[in-house]
Amino acid sequence: MDFVRKALRTSGIAFSEGEALAKHSSFRIGKDASLAVFPKTEEEFRKALALTAEKDPIVVGRGSNLVFPDKTLDRPVIFTEGLRRVTVDGTMIHAEAGLPLTALCKTACDASLAGLAFAYGIPGSVGGGIYMNAGAYGGEIGSLCSSIRCYDRKEKTTKTIAGHECAFSYRHSIFSERRDLVILSAAFALTPGDKNAIASEMREYLERRKSTQPLEYPSAGSVFKRPAGAYAGRLIEECGLKGTSVGGASVSEKHAGFIVNRGNATASDVKALVEKIQRTVLEQTGFSLECEIEFL
Repeated sequence: MDFVRKALRTSGIAFSEGEALAKHSSFRIGKDASLAVFPKTEEEFRKALALTAEKDPIVVGRGSNLVFPDKTLDRPVIFTEGLRRVTVDGTMIHAEAGLPLTALCKTACDASLAGLAFAYGIPGSVGGGIYMNAGAYGGEIGSLCSSIRCYDRKEKTTKTIAGHECAFSYRHSIFSERRDLVILSAAFALTPGDKNAIASEMREYLERRKSTQPLEYPSAGSVFKRPAGAYAGRLIEECGLKGTSVGGASVSEKHAGFIVNRGNATASDVKALVEKIQRTVLEQTGFSLECEIEFL
């Protein structure tokens, strides 16, 4: 990838070699990336995609729903964390893909705009939230998206897609199907509200997370999607799997829907534990659990 490094150096886009992936993962798992790129603007982001196109780059947000591999990634990894510009226009908020969802919620609260409180405390970014239609407590990001700007890797153009055209459904969007579309930014349509009431609602949701989720350990949040007619965490608990471990990965004692890293977990540990949970739950209950987290 010498020519890619030379082109990035000439362009002035920040990059590093042998970047530890664990520090970019909420799971604190992963070896390294032979080349990691850190654009700071949308223009740099598009240029980074173009310069690394032949090496099939991987685009990563906050790494809160990913399990990085135990071996070196030879493909370039482009991180969107530097793309955090956000503006308020009436009841609309325009946010770039790398903005943390918590920061988006705070922006909405400061502008007395309601609708996003449920997302306060979700550790992902705007781009990641849209990609998987993140949700909690009855709310979903997709329901608030007016439009999404994205870069089409095949056509090498920037396009805008209306929210209703993004095929949003439970933990799914058009972007999780079409990897050639890379999210750049989004517009959220909110409603006027009382700032103090919104702030109170956000605090309440955050306290609920702290009391029910194992936030004291590194994790990737809910491991499995909710199966029709049941709850993944409850099924796992009923199968007596709380506390079950493989290597450094364990089913949380606090919330069975979470797998936590107790200090030295590897991607292989997590994968083996996921497969053990799926096997046991299927055998004992008949429910097939589908992963919400993604393994690279």
